Amino acid sequence: MHDRAAKSDCIIVLGAAVQGTTASPVFEERIRHGISLFDSGQAPKLVFTGGIGEGQIHSEASVGRSIAIQHGVPAADILVEEKSRTTQQNLSEALAVMRQHEIKSAIIVSDPLHMKRAMMMAEDLEIDAVSSPTPTSRYRSLKTKLGFLFRELYFIHHYFATGN
Repeated sequence: MHDRAAKSDCIIVLGAAVQGTTASPVFEERIRHGISLFDSGQAPKLVFTGGIGEGQIHSEASVGRSIAIQHGVPAADILVEEKSRTTQQNLSEALAVMRQHEIKSAIIVSDPLHMKRAMMMAEDLEIDAVSSPTPTSRYRSLKTKLGFLFRELYFIHHYFATGN
């Protein structure tokens, strides 16, 4: 999927796994890309999504926020939602944050192979959004790319069938 980043009101970074206060390599790529878009002036706010995963004590969103602050993003420019556990919930809760803060448009950040499903869901939620997949991916080997691709194909079909 091509990078469609354009000036927007916020950048939504979709959550991914964390271990303690450390972002998974996949989430770290998303965070890094979101910060890069913020630093380049694409949007004045970052929105991190993701609740507390199984066996964790920190939410994905709070870990993303901490990392962004460590990289110089002002805390006042970061919003979080910590309820979600799925992509659908990430986007639904991000939309609630957008409405609460009167934010109209977004750049959605995720992995290239995940972007299609995320944008389908954003469109169904009527989020005025463009996509900006991470320029690099932790899914590098053919084996990991195929595994993720098959997983995404399953979830796209599941989404078509159930709306979730």
